[in-house]
Amino acid sequence: MSNHGPKDGPSKDRPPKDRPPIDRRMLEALVCPVTQAPLSYDVTRQELVSKAAHLAYPIRGGIPIMLEEEARKLD
Repeated sequence: MSNHGPKDGPSKDRPPKDRPPIDRRMLEALVCPVTQAPLSYDVTRQELVSKAAHLAYPIRGGIPIMLEEEARKLD
C-alpha cells in the first residue's frame, strides 16, 4: 500500500480549517507599518512577520491587526 494520502496537520500553504483563508493579494499589498518593509505570512501562527522590525502582527478572524502595540516581538 502507498502512503501518498493527505498529510496529518495543517499544510504550510493553507490555514488550519478553523481559520478563514487570507486573501493573497491583500497580503502582497500590506507592508510593515513601522518600517514599510514587506511582510511574510506565517500560516501556522496566523501572523504577518516583519523581519526588518522584528515584529509579528496577529491575524484574528481573517483580519490582520497592523498595530505595533498588538505585535509580538521576535528574538
